[in-house]
Amino acid sequence: MQRERVAENLYSFQSETYAQVTAGAVIGPNWAVVIDTLATPEDTLQIRSFIEHELNTPIRYVINTHYHADHSWGNCFFNGATIISHGLCRQQLETKGMASLQEARKHNPALRQVKIVLPHMTFDEGFLSLRVGKKNLNLIPLPGPSSDNIGILVEEDRVLFAGDAFMPLPYLVDGDVDDLTASLKKIGKMGLENVIQGHGDIVLRGEIDIAIKENLAYLSAVRKAVRKASRRKYPFEMLAEVNVESCGKSRVLIGGLAEELHRRNLRGLYRQMYGEPLQPTDDDDFDDEEYDDEDDE
Repeated sequence: MQRERVAENLYSFQSETYAQVTAGAVIGPNWAVVIDTLATPEDTLQIRSFIEHELNTPIRYVINTHYHADHSWGNCFFNGATIISHGLCRQQLETKGMASLQEARKHNPALRQVKIVLPHMTFDEGFLSLRVGKKNLNLIPLPGPSSDNIGILVEEDRVLFAGDAFMPLPYLVDGDVDDLTASLKKIGKMGLENVIQGHGDIVLRGEIDIAIKENLAYLSAVRKAVRKASRRKYPFEMLAEVNVESCGKSRVLIGGLAEELHRRNLRGLYRQMYGEPLQPTDDDDFDDEEYDDEDDE
């Protein structure tokens, strides 16, 4: 696990074993706040050990930016801490978490020690504020990658823990492309020094605007590809030919997972916009090119 001191009493952590997923911590004089947990028990326990033993600070709160396993399943390793999230995060963990964990345990024995712990404190409208020593933390809805995603703005340092609303490659299979576009534009107006992405490296002040423009351009390119594919009889066959580079991103992003996540984005966005597509059969000799029109302007 990589650890970086972002500002005074402010840390970020990045997994070296799973999709460069990140977490964070804000350290006060008497207690600490952890922002997200990591994908494996080992990584999460390293965060706890660093804060409790090296910094000699108890952990009072854990904030989940959203319900995805790699950001919330480590709640169980912070006994006695109050878990905070958006109300939709608690709902999703309650309805989907246990079944997903049971399935994941079949493939990863290390998850046998994990249990789903639901957030104890939630908010649904506006934002929630938390003071840690001299720092004010504002919990702000940033939907898009999922409906429950929130960001945590550390006011004094102008640092945003963005959850999955900010990633090297936007991911929208579980979310909404319009919400994600709006959240990225909202982030761009915050006047930030750093953005801690849900996955990937820290984005510095001089890089934030460029990264946002690139992510918005990618979302636009994906939407355009899906609209074009919708005019084909078998749209997924066409989408399979749209690689991540053609939409302006590199396949090496997120530990080399970018191409796979990109293909999920294409299929997921198609289903959001048009529903389940028709699938070809072995004896179908229909010429799909008949459905091809000019590109969108």
